[in-house]
Amino acid sequence: MQQHDIHQFLKGYFQSTECSILEEGNGYLTVQLTIDQDKELMNRPFYWHYLEKVGGEPNPASLTFITNEQRAPQDIKGEKVHFGSPRLHQIFQATRRFGSAIRLYEANVARSTHNTALHPWLNMNVMVSYQCDHKRDYLLSLGIHLITGNIIEDFHELLKGQALTPKIPDFTFTLSPIIKPKSGFNRLHQYIEKHIYEDDHSWAEEAKERWQQDLDLLNHFYEDIEEKPSTYDIEKKALQDQYEPRISVNVVNGGIFYLQEGTVRILLQRKMA
Repeated sequence: MQQHDIHQFLKGYFQSTECSILEEGNGYLTVQLTIDQDKELMNRPFYWHYLEKVGGEPNPASLTFITNEQRAPQDIKGEKVHFGSPRLHQIFQATRRFGSAIRLYEANVARSTHNTALHPWLNMNVMVSYQCDHKRDYLLSLGIHLITGNIIEDFHELLKGQALTPKIPDFTFTLSPIIKPKSGFNRLHQYIEKHIYEDDHSWAEEAKERWQQDLDLLNHFYEDIEEKPSTYDIEKKALQDQYEPRISVNVVNGGIFYLQEGTVRILLQRKMA
């Protein structure tokens, strides 16, 4: 999982749980937590119990996340977040409870004489893991237009900087999807399978070679023993567990994004420029 993927994941999560983005820059993100998210992430139950008992004024915390230490300003103070860090793992777990399926609308919609149509996009963010005696993880963020069926990658990256809201803006209406979300999910699943199939899997072949080398060494060690002891089977199984190539795909979160017709086209053009 790359650092810019982590940045976009965090931003999407906090937007979907109605936390305010106070500040965002290269390599960092500052958010104002809601009461629910403070209770979920800050681990201060006694504070909230006391506050609710005496009827005090709630004061949810704000957090700054440093997602890229090299790019963030030197004077920024905050939590360094990387793949495998406890805080990111905590938010992954919270995602499954709070933001596993979100619905957001484009906020910056210009008023006109007619109400503006918002197009439905189904987004799915998945963690792909290639694992043998080494491991590589990456986040795949996909979006499918539920009108035309067009699929784009780096969906969250494209939406970077876009103002999104959980409430439908005034003077807008949503188009009904031609492709049902369940069918869109299946299409994205097929796309992910094709993406993985066409990827470079030399890592798996190299792992098998290392596996065979260690297996040959193990067999050589026991070659003079006619009846292999139980330790042989245990060590052989351990080599399999260590080297056998495995691919796993886990859905992190997803949702429906309602965007103006030209928004994604403009964002794609900016990315290509």
